[in-house]
Amino acid sequence: MNLRPDPTFYPTATMAMEAPAETLAFTLMLSPDGSQPDGLAVVDVDPKSKTFGEIVHQVIMPNKGDEFHHFGWNACSASLSPLSGHAFLERRYLIIPGIRSSRIYVIDVKEPLKAKIHKIIEPEEVFSKTGYSRPHTIHCGPEGIYVSTLGGGGEDGTDGPPGIFIMDCETFEILGRYEMDRGKQEKHYDFWWNLPRDYMVSSEWGLPPQFEGGIVAEDLLSNKYGHVIHFWNLRERKNVQTIDLGETTRWLWRSVRRMTRPRTMALLAWLSTRRTFRAPSSRGGRKKTARSTARKPSPSIRARRRQKICRRSSRVSRPCHHW
Repeated sequence: MNLRPDPTFYPTATMAMEAPAETLAFTLMLSPDGSQPDGLAVVDVDPKSKTFGEIVHQVIMPNKGDEFHHFGWNACSASLSPLSGHAFLERRYLIIPGIRSSRIYVIDVKEPLKAKIHKIIEPEEVFSKTGYSRPHTIHCGPEGIYVSTLGGGGEDGTDGPPGIFIMDCETFEILGRYEMDRGKQEKHYDFWWNLPRDYMVSSEWGLPPQFEGGIVAEDLLSNKYGHVIHFWNLRERKNVQTIDLGETTRWLWRSVRRMTRPRTMALLAWLSTRRTFRAPSSRGGRKKTARSTARKPSPSIRARRRQKICRRSSRVSRPCHHW
């Protein structure tokens, strides 16, 4: 254990953005048809380097069919929370779940150019200790590593609702489910929290049969995908409020993220249906065939958004700033 907090932990996002830029980045390599194992690539992102933009190291997994999606750290700035008790952890390991296999890899990246597999958690252990499947998102949190899932139990992941489980951030043992009172939560996708205010927000999407073979149009049109968000008392692990975003919106409500304002959360959505298009008229022009539920922003607004995105992408993204 370190005697001081990891130097890459920051109390605020502003302090993180002012820190020195990273010179190496990690990205996942996916086999589209599952014929080859997935992997982790280490990419040189130092503009002054001769290998800038190149893969300088790879970790290829020993199994096929994992289907990597998201991944995250064993520890991050959330460790600085007085609620965590883990202020002296080292940000050293990447946790990579296979969304199709339900297998989880722990990769030691203390020496990025010598990154290696530290531990493999087989799907049978995930099933037996949590009753969940299809692990999706990794967040390092106040009590350990939080893992969101998209599937419940059973072969097709529909035996019970999915949810969140917690792993020990030092031994990587699965500790069990997060939820003590899930309320009306029946599906799951993403989650985020406000640690100082002790609450969490989670979103819903669909169960494995609704996405593993592609979007099911009938379910989409009959509004069987998730359209509610849940608010949780973080420490009590209790669902305290559920908000239905509307059965007729036809949005797929997906990711939840903390905004820079301390009291604000952002919910990102995909517009799935109800988008209408202009068809050519008999005069060679274009006419509106139906009213669109999503208005196009004016060019000036779009330009401002692009400028914001460019400014954000030019900054170095520091690891997991939950404060």
